[in-house]
This record gives sequence, C-alpha cells and structure tokens, in this order.
Amino acid sequence: MNRKKRILSGMRPTGKLHLGHLVGALENWVSLQDEYENYHLIADYHALTTDLDSSNVYQNSIDMLIDWLSVGLDPEKSPMFRQSQIKQHTELHLIFSMLITSARLERNPTVKDQVRDLNIENITYGHLGYPVLQSADILLYKGECVPVGDDQVPHIEITREIARKFNLQYGSVFPEPEPLLTRFPRLPGLDGSQKMSKSAGNTILISDEPDVVQKKMRSAVTDPLKIRKGDQGRPEICLVYTYHQKFNPTDTAEIASGCRSSALGCVGCKSKCATKIIEHLTPFREKRKYYEENKQVVLEILNEGEIKGRKVAEATMNEVRTVMGFG
Repeated sequence: MNRKKRILSGMRPTGKLHLGHLVGALENWVSLQDEYENYHLIADYHALTTDLDSSNVYQNSIDMLIDWLSVGLDPEKSPMFRQSQIKQHTELHLIFSMLITSARLERNPTVKDQVRDLNIENITYGHLGYPVLQSADILLYKGECVPVGDDQVPHIEITREIARKFNLQYGSVFPEPEPLLTRFPRLPGLDGSQKMSKSAGNTILISDEPDVVQKKMRSAVTDPLKIRKGDQGRPEICLVYTYHQKFNPTDTAEIASGCRSSALGCVGCKSKCATKIIEHLTPFREKRKYYEENKQVVLEILNEGEIKGRKVAEATMNEVRTVMGFG
C-alpha cells in the first residue's frame, strides 16, 4: 500500500472567514483529506507580521477553527493546531534564517505586493522573513505538497531552496514541497476589487445569515454600462456573473443570455445569485451553530490537534539536531 503524501497548509487567524477563503482554500482542503495526510496550521505568529496587537488572536483563532470545522474539515483526518503552541516552529525558523540572505527575501514579489497593498512604510525584520517562518511551518511536518493560490508560489520556491540548502549542508532530512494550485483560486470582492478582504469591507462571510447575504449582494458592482433593466449587459466582465459561475453553474448559460438580451435586470440577477449563495452556505451555518453552542468540543479538537502536531514536530527536530551535531 502506497504511503499518502503529506500536506501542511494554514491561515493567519483573522476571525470569521468569507467566501474568498471558502473558494480559494477551504473547499480544496476538504477535497484533499482522503487523498493526502493533512495537517492544518492556525498561523497566529504570522498574524504579528501585519498587526502587533495580539489581543484578539485567540478568539480569532477559535472563530476561524469553527469555520474550518463547519465546512467539513475532519479533525481525525486533518489535525488542526495553533503555531504558537508548538515551539519547534520558532526553533526551526531560527535555523532556517541562517540559510537565506536578506537580498533573496527582498526579491520576494509577495512581500512587495503586501507592502504596497497595506501601505507599509517600514517593513520589519519579521515581515521580511515571514516566508522563512512559513518554510519552517511546512518542513517541520515534512510537507510534500502545499495547497496555494498562484500568489503564494514564490513562497513555496523559497521553501524548496531552504530545504535543498539544509540537505546539502547537513544531510537529507527535508522533502522539497510542490505547490498544489487551487482550481478556483480567487474570488473578487463585492466592490469589484481583485479579491475579498475584510479590511476593504467587500466580503460575504461563511456565517452570514440569509438576509445579510441578500443585503450585501444588492451592493455588488455590475457592468457599468448596464444601468437599467432594458440595457444589454456584458456578463463576461460582471462580478455577479463570476459569482454565478461558482455558486450557480447550471444556470450560467441562461443568466448570460438574459443579461446580453436585456431580459434579465441586475436586481433580479443579484437576487438569484444571493439565493444560490445562501443555499450553498446553509449546511455550513447549521454546523457552525453546533460548534458555537459546544465550545468545549472545539477546544478538545484543538488540544488533540496540538498533541498530534507536537509529536511530529519534535520527531523532526530530533532528526535536525542530530544531523547538525547538536545531539
């Protein structure tokens, strides 16, 4: 029997998650649970790279974990744990930081994009080096595959470089992980921007109630040339049509035809789309309510995940210390 390849993936805890997280990552994680051996990281140390206020990190972690569980992550198949509770992450990060130059990190396009998007004037040492901590996160569990969007591929290449350099310097310990690109990697925000973001206020949350989804969808941008119902539209450039393609795929041909012929107005189109999104989210909301009412179950899942993660992490670090000569 062939051994399953191992996956390590995670998110920074930002609280309740939105459709962008669902489409860009979570659905993919759930679909991979049977094919791979999965470990899922709540990257609470990574949250400090863009916000030093850690007062909400714990509650945000719990809220995010509940969303993970509500969409179908199975703790028996996919242990889930907090980065901060497994100290080997920081130990391996320190070692890896000796294996990469600051010039290499400064060429990382993802960090450059974050600095621009977040309008960061002075980048910190920790922010510049967070791909190194991410490499430690992945390689601590000997992750062989990493589910990512295309914007994260440069980080995986840094991880591969670090693994290669460590193996050449000290001995073969780490695999060189491969990126697993998501099929539907990015969902635009309600305002038409490239992606959903809480800071931009353009999201629909997985946990939003039906009336909230309907209200938010009414604000979604559409084809700027289709102002009245009688105007002919261009579905190929319409944000709402993009949502239909994801949440209402069986009706997309009819939606596109009605838009182009002017038979379907934007108000009706948004309402149809909102209904399909609500249907898609209903089982997740119901499952979420169970976990919200049974927080002890959530804490037990988290504790069990941390025990499993810590066991793997310590085994890896014992191997690292041995090949490096630290005993």
